[in-house]
Amino acid sequence: MNIMMFAHDGSQNRGCEAIVRSSAHLLKEHWKEAKIYLASGMPETDKIIPKLDGIYDGSTKPIGRFSYDWLQSSLRLKLFNDESYALGKIHSNIINNIRNMDVCLSIGGDNYCYGEQPGWYEIDRRVKQQGKKLVLWGCSIGEEDMSEQKLRDLKLFDLILTRETISYDMLRDKGLNQVKLVADPAFTMEKEELPLPDGWQEGNTIGLNFSPLVWKRNEGSRTAIAVLIQHILDTTDMTIALTPHVMVEGNNDYDILKHYYKSFRSTGRVILLPDHLTATEYKGYIARMRFFIGARTHATIAAYSNQVPTMVLGYSVKSKGIARDLFGEEKLVLGVHDIADKRKLINGFHEMVEEEEMISARLKLALPTIQGRSHMAVQYLKEIV
Repeated sequence: MNIMMFAHDGSQNRGCEAIVRSSAHLLKEHWKEAKIYLASGMPETDKIIPKLDGIYDGSTKPIGRFSYDWLQSSLRLKLFNDESYALGKIHSNIINNIRNMDVCLSIGGDNYCYGEQPGWYEIDRRVKQQGKKLVLWGCSIGEEDMSEQKLRDLKLFDLILTRETISYDMLRDKGLNQVKLVADPAFTMEKEELPLPDGWQEGNTIGLNFSPLVWKRNEGSRTAIAVLIQHILDTTDMTIALTPHVMVEGNNDYDILKHYYKSFRSTGRVILLPDHLTATEYKGYIARMRFFIGARTHATIAAYSNQVPTMVLGYSVKSKGIARDLFGEEKLVLGVHDIADKRKLINGFHEMVEEEEMISARLKLALPTIQGRSHMAVQYLKEIV
């Protein structure tokens, strides 16, 4: 049974690494004969992931101006408003591997949250044209993300696995009956504990993750986060561990966190974790934190899955849905418009501290169910093959 994961741009995003790493582990654990392949936009970054039987170059290929393919693409677009030929050439690195597969898993998670994706739509059509099984693996999609074109694409899938109930309910309401509720596979990912850095207080360190993605959507959040850091330093004796989780050019957590580190390192209570760790190594540090505040979904999943009380600086349906499935409410999830409000940030921090034991207990109670849903994804997949 050959399974290819695609719609993955590389493991410089440690959340993407976490999805691939944990998915491969789950598939191998429950499906001994499965061979797992990955089509990656940056295959050299994925060599750190075990349990893969092969990694393909899944990067896009530009069409040279005035080439035969360029002329064909231009003619078909002009005469028939048809861009399928062009998209097929651009994504040929992925499409050329479909014939060797039995199942193709679109694993982007939140790829469908960012407007139309004609390239993925074309790949999906090619998968079905070749009679292969097509699965959307662990997705989140908001009502505001839906369109007629996207809905047509989703109808092609043999199976859609949503990682939280908000997306599940919305897609079922759209008439998609092949939708099943699971949980993000990263809830099951292992952790690797490295030596603690100088300045770390065991049992009294709070992690902080922030991202350019959130900052760009609400520029006032940058100042508000600095105010929150100062408040934590003034009102507690905790160490703050600045924790990057995505190191993609133009969207690099480390660059922003280094700015905060330079501003507060003289206090002796702010440390900056390095930018070259794997997803399991970051999880190993996050697991030993007392609290966590994070913008990146998989950094917060690393905290949740280790019963660390967490405040989420959320910017999409996935943050709300995951919190709702864990707590029965959108517990300590601040929307993108709230993050610039220093009062809401500080109030959220105090709520997290005051309810520390209750939150940890609730996570301990909920995690077996959530992790069980992660495992069920493989069972649902086996049922359609």
